[in-house]
Amino acid sequence: MRILIDECLDWRLCRSLPEHECASAQWMGWDGLSNGELLSKAQREFDVFITGDRNLAFQQSAAKYDLAILVLHSPSIQLADMQPLMVRVLEALSRVEPGTVMDIYP
Repeated sequence: MRILIDECLDWRLCRSLPEHECASAQWMGWDGLSNGELLSKAQREFDVFITGDRNLAFQQSAAKYDLAILVLHSPSIQLADMQPLMVRVLEALSRVEPGTVMDIYP
């Protein structure tokens, strides 16, 4: 699966997804884009978008994008807080559907 990590998250989360192609918004040169613009670009090259932005689902209609969105919920967006969620992300990747948002909790 092709996965894009949002710019608000640490790119090192990609290391927890070794079976998948993973990139960060920064690596793609997409940092600073609005959420809508970012999702439009991402859907052309990725299957899943992972973010820590809990407001994204309220700001954007996931159904209009051809990729799944995973929203990580943790005390902070620091790598140490996000890393434990990656086990749940790996489990979720087998179930996600394009055009949907899935919340990932500890």
